[in-house]
Amino acid sequence: MAAGPFDFDEVFDEDYLYFYGPGLDAASESDAGLICQLLQLAPGMKVLDVACGHGRIANRLAQRGADVTGLDASELFLERAREAPTDASYILGDMRELPWPDETFDCVISWFTSFGYFDDEDNRRVLAEARRVLRPCGRLLIENNNLVELLPRWLPYVVVERGDDLMVDRPKFDAETGRATTERVVVRDGRVRRFRFSVRMFVAAELGDWLRAAGFDTVSFYGADGERLTAGSRRMITVAQRV
Repeated sequence: MAAGPFDFDEVFDEDYLYFYGPGLDAASESDAGLICQLLQLAPGMKVLDVACGHGRIANRLAQRGADVTGLDASELFLERAREAPTDASYILGDMRELPWPDETFDCVISWFTSFGYFDDEDNRRVLAEARRVLRPCGRLLIENNNLVELLPRWLPYVVVERGDDLMVDRPKFDAETGRATTERVVVRDGRVRRFRFSVRMFVAAELGDWLRAAGFDTVSFYGADGERLTAGSRRMITVAQRV
């Protein structure tokens, strides 16, 4: 199944924040702490959060003293991110064409399955752009699903409820393309909305190969607890370093 255009405004809107926001915000402090641990972030380090969403990670890293810039394709999310009283800065843009010169950042972060929106050629461009804007010895961190763990418990339907409102996902995985295509139905305040989106998924070995092809030297994998990645890890965190 070929990848169609990813409609960021359709997927990442008020409904997304309504259903997912409370759970994501509750995990933000621990997420930020783990990122600091894995990247060994120190005050003053220049960090780029790509697909920063509503700034839940970027703002917390800025509170810890990092010099943080967030980039996202949703102006709605960026408006929310700018409401926080931090020094983080936010830019509307495309992760395939980062608007910074070479070797600008110490670290680039892609958190909560925010890598894989495009076809394979453009997904590889995202990695190449991340590598380009990193300084020597800079590191890229990608957090996404651990496909090895996810497939055995794949569900035909996933339902998120909030009060009388529902968000129902019907995901299908294509083993030939490595893509998960989801049909989503949102029922909120008596309104029904339907749409579809597709995301590329990876096992560690494949993502490692992609990163090395993009010019990264060393690649390490971790689970959601920061320990070594295993087949049973719910999430996969990848840290790649350029020379």
